[in-house]
Amino acid sequence: MLDNVRIVLVNTSHTGNIGSVARAMKTMGLSDLVLVDPVKEPDSHASALAAGATDILGNARIVSELKDAISDCGLAVAASARSRTLSWPMLDPRECGKKVVVEGKQHKVALVFGRENSGLTNEELQQCQFHVHIPANPDYSSLNLAMAVQTLSYEVRMNFLEEQQSQFESLDVEYPNSEQLEGFYAHLEEALTKTGFIVKQHPGQVMTKLRRLFNRARPEAHELNILRGIMTSITKTKD
Repeated sequence: MLDNVRIVLVNTSHTGNIGSVARAMKTMGLSDLVLVDPVKEPDSHASALAAGATDILGNARIVSELKDAISDCGLAVAASARSRTLSWPMLDPRECGKKVVVEGKQHKVALVFGRENSGLTNEELQQCQFHVHIPANPDYSSLNLAMAVQTLSYEVRMNFLEEQQSQFESLDVEYPNSEQLEGFYAHLEEALTKTGFIVKQHPGQVMTKLRRLFNRARPEAHELNILRGIMTSITKTKD
């Protein structure tokens, strides 16, 4: 199951942080690392801080956009501060570890981490079904990138070990992957534009709010197919 857990780092500035993340991953039994548009590719400094985890660095994939890193994932969880402007389905680290282990038995799961200074953009956050917030000391909540990865990877491992001991039932639900979800959202926007519900010149926050709704509802793969069938029938009628 741990092979299905992917760590995704977005636009990382310092190669040393990439190396430290690789080390944090290996100590928890994770090996799948994807770098999204890093400022600089892993170098000797990254290898030095990776210590004995240079194999993870060597096998890391580099892609240009977040969607490329999570397109085959059935679940993507973004490490994020709590948003006061747009609430999103939130998990704490323990809940995150449990959800990753349960769903990781069925499909790829991504834990997504943003830039060292500014985190993830709103657009990147909206590509993830859940956000996870590490409730650090509010008077000093400064966690570096490797610490954040270590914290969530630890929760994944602890839940994995507990799952092995308890032999919980595996999840018998197929969820759409990120690529399928993005196709659905594009289809939905097209249908709503054709009906006049969305005005191209003034789209407002309709799609953002609908993304939030469907992420909260978490439709299964066959349910998503039904929704797309409904939208196809609507657009045919409008044509």
